[in-house]
Amino acid sequence: MSEEDQDPDSKASIKEKFDDLSSRLNELQQMLHYNARKSRRNADEFPEELHVIPIYGRPVMPGQITPVQVSKAWGEILLKVAEETTHKQFAIFSLGESAKDTKGRKLTPAHYPRTGCLVRLLHAKTDGEQVHFICEGIARVRITCWLDFKDASLAQVEYPQTIEPEQGSEQATEIKAHSIAVTAALHEMLPLNPLYSDEMRQYMQRFNENKPVALADVAASVSTGNFEDLQRMLDTEDLLERLKFALYLVRQELKAAKLQDQIKLSVSERLTKRQHDFFLREQLKEIKQELGLSKDDKSADSEEFEKRMRRLSPPEWIKKRFKNELQKLNVLETGSPEYGVTRNYLDVVTTIPWGKMAKEEFALDKAQAILDKDHEGLLDVKDRIIEFLATSALKGSTKGSIILFVGPPGVGKTSIGRSIANALHRPFYRLSLGGVNDESVIKGHRKTYIGSMPGKMVQALRETGVMNPVIMLDEIDKMTQSLQGDPKAALLEALDPEQNSNFLDHYLDERLDLSNCLFICTANTVDSIPEPLLDRMDPIRLSGYIAAEKFAIAKRHLLPRAISEAGMKRSQLSIPDSVLRKIIEEYARESGVRSLERALKRIVRKVAVRLIEGEDKVKVGVGDLSDLLGTAPFRREKTIKGVGVITGLAWTSVGGATLPVESNLVHRESRGFTLTGNLGDVMKESAAIALSHIEGNLKRYSGSDGFFKKAGIHLHVPEGATPKDGPSAGVTMASSLLSLALGEAPAGNFAMTGELSLTGEVLAIGGIREKAIAARRVGIFDLIVPKANEGDTEELPPEVCDGVRFYYADTYDDVAATIFPSVARHLRRGPLAPVTVTGKQPRHHKVATEPAPRRRKGQGEDQ
Repeated sequence: MSEEDQDPDSKASIKEKFDDLSSRLNELQQMLHYNARKSRRNADEFPEELHVIPIYGRPVMPGQITPVQVSKAWGEILLKVAEETTHKQFAIFSLGESAKDTKGRKLTPAHYPRTGCLVRLLHAKTDGEQVHFICEGIARVRITCWLDFKDASLAQVEYPQTIEPEQGSEQATEIKAHSIAVTAALHEMLPLNPLYSDEMRQYMQRFNENKPVALADVAASVSTGNFEDLQRMLDTEDLLERLKFALYLVRQELKAAKLQDQIKLSVSERLTKRQHDFFLREQLKEIKQELGLSKDDKSADSEEFEKRMRRLSPPEWIKKRFKNELQKLNVLETGSPEYGVTRNYLDVVTTIPWGKMAKEEFALDKAQAILDKDHEGLLDVKDRIIEFLATSALKGSTKGSIILFVGPPGVGKTSIGRSIANALHRPFYRLSLGGVNDESVIKGHRKTYIGSMPGKMVQALRETGVMNPVIMLDEIDKMTQSLQGDPKAALLEALDPEQNSNFLDHYLDERLDLSNCLFICTANTVDSIPEPLLDRMDPIRLSGYIAAEKFAIAKRHLLPRAISEAGMKRSQLSIPDSVLRKIIEEYARESGVRSLERALKRIVRKVAVRLIEGEDKVKVGVGDLSDLLGTAPFRREKTIKGVGVITGLAWTSVGGATLPVESNLVHRESRGFTLTGNLGDVMKESAAIALSHIEGNLKRYSGSDGFFKKAGIHLHVPEGATPKDGPSAGVTMASSLLSLALGEAPAGNFAMTGELSLTGEVLAIGGIREKAIAARRVGIFDLIVPKANEGDTEELPPEVCDGVRFYYADTYDDVAATIFPSVARHLRRGPLAPVTVTGKQPRHHKVATEPAPRRRKGQGEDQ
């Protein structure tokens, strides 16, 4: 059939089919072209091979633009990514802070976490050894295998897909609810934390609740969660679990933000209130100043200092210095450090009593009454004080007088100084110098130092309120020297009458007149006081108390004071005189009265317990002392006697003491001489001199001429733990050696003292009063002393020398003839004649002496 014969309708149908096929072919070609382009785009956005960069901080989250810093070695990989790829993408894996010690080549694949983040490089900059870059998180990524771990850090990766539920399911509804909760928490947190950027605010405004995939990552990235929390967020594939954990992180952040906002609000309210109060006070101050009702701090200080200075009479140089310092104060700001320094200086200057003097009284009768009331005994000391006051009365002042009281502890040195101040009717200031090792204590600090203060001399004037107080420098012998200076040298200027009228205090930096002050110093010994300082003082020695004086002190002062301090009545406690004497003899035999006072206070305390338990009155008997005070420390003391044993007398810083010396023949094999007893160098020399003299003159003393040739002699001075030194034991050691050589014990009950020369001369010694008191305490009343000390014995007070017989020895022959009858017969000379000394009667005192104890038959008699 030809074309002309065909039906026109058939031709139209065939054309429509052809057109339809052509159209479908075009659509297929377009779809293939689109799919090819899409495939190429996916290959660029999600490469299968990536360079992997490790970091050590917070993980990078998808959708987050963040700055990162890596070392230069990893920066080379970044440059390779930027140059060789068009997508400029790589993977970042956070290893955490704990992996910092594995930087560089020490990393292994095991250090990398499960999930990282695919990022796109936006900008990079090299800074020395570090590379800083900004990247944008795109998607989660995981390493499937490493292609080149060592050099290029190249790995094959995969991209985990987020597990999303079907629309309309129950899980989808739950996801939507959690999305709304996270969004609400973020909206609530935005105004509380100013760190969130405007981009975050814009994201929240355009966020679609129906597409919550990126919400969890955004919430986690803005939180302050640690590495473990953010890595957990990256590892979670389930969207619901991811939102739940994001909600937890955001709520923790919100809780901290609210607390911070509350603290900020509280601080702001307090600051606002303070500022409000400050403004009100300043306004009130201005109003008062305008009305003349008040002045500012600077004006008030200036007027106060001027008011103080008008009441004083300072010298011209002080007035000039005050004027200059006051002008400086007026131009300084009150808040400046210099203002405080200047104000403190003016405060010190205006509190010194310039020109104020205490009115002195020189009534000798009143002074005598005060001294007798406050102190028992010490009659010679009281005489010296009365003489001092008499000379001061004649010249009208005590100017230039510096008194030094030297004596053992507890004899009343400090209290006598206070009594002198009372007698003169002048204020009293006591400065304890024991242990002071800094000259600034005396002369002050320079005012430029922080916390500087004037010296104690200025402080004494400020506290007493007058320019002529009585200043006691207590324990002046116990000062020490250090790197801060020598306070003893600083005292030279204060105690020198020729210099103390221009005493310079470092803080004042001006001259100060101390010449009107009466300085009273105290010391236990003068050995540690420098000679230049001692030369400026008038020493007055206070020896120990004898038993009669201690008895009077205990009965009139110590016992009533102890009862009063305990809150008891005098009638509730009775201590007979015999008990007091026994306490003095067996429990308090030292030179002072402090042990006696402690013993009486101990008795009062034990009696107080018995009164509380129901007794009305307590009488202490002699038999009660062992229960109240324990075993008597001196009751077991006995006098050592025998061949080679001689009792000597010694002076110590705490009073006199008896000193037994023992000699013994150890062997006859060879010559030897052993000394024990903790002896000093001078005492060892005395022992050598004594041995030489006795050995050289033994034949004259009726002894065997060869006794010492092959004799091992041991000389010991008890007590071994007590250091001993001094020359006054020479006579005692010689007598001990002579007794040993003769085989004869000394006659009578003698105690002796004196320095021995090599030729046998008995030389003068010191401390006669203390040694006489020590002998009386142990019941020895026959004393052999150097003839050169005869004048010293005549100066003793009657209560010390009462009943004591003195034997004055000029040579050692006198001593040997007195205590060894065989020597007296061999020398054809008699013993020394005893001399009874009446003592020097004080002019202004009535002496109350205690009778000497009765001697045993033969005690102290001439043989």
